[in-house]
Amino acid sequence: MRIDKSVLLVTGMPGAGKSIFIEAACSLSIPVYVMGDVVREEAEKRGLAPEDKVLGKIALELRRTFGDEIIAKRISEKIARDRSRLIMIDGVRSLNEVEYFRKIFSNVIIVAVHASPQTRFHRLLKRRREDDPQSWEEFVERDRRELKIGIGNVIALADVMLVNENISREAFYKLVFKKLKELIESEDKG
Repeated sequence: MRIDKSVLLVTGMPGAGKSIFIEAACSLSIPVYVMGDVVREEAEKRGLAPEDKVLGKIALELRRTFGDEIIAKRISEKIARDRSRLIMIDGVRSLNEVEYFRKIFSNVIIVAVHASPQTRFHRLLKRRREDDPQSWEEFVERDRRELKIGIGNVIALADVMLVNENISREAFYKLVFKKLKELIESEDKG
């Protein structure tokens, strides 16, 4: 089944600034689907706390049991019902997921958000989300898990790379907003 939609696949290591990208997309009325929500829903079904290690284990287990594209498949089922022509998917982590999206959707654009490990670690400490690492060791362990899944390959093959380093949150938001408007305009022309 081929779906006539354009999707922006947003990727980046934890703490890089993908949430700012989501914020800008929402302000432009672009629907956002989060890959991690599929894993959090699975944890909830199982009655498990949405902690980093638990979510990481579930994500790996889902991929091992149902194939590397399982999270992409589950999120695509939700997107198929959305009437919007342009969709954003946050949290793509592997080339298998990218290839699955390319088979399903008519146009796929990979956008990577990048920041250094030190910057990302300090952002995650400040953010204090339930699944964020509490120590440098946990942070490194999480990064290794993400890289093992294949996120580095997706970042390396991004169509658009945005660096969120030594820039204020407001300035990065403006940069993202501008890039999204450019992508929307090119989509409207195409």
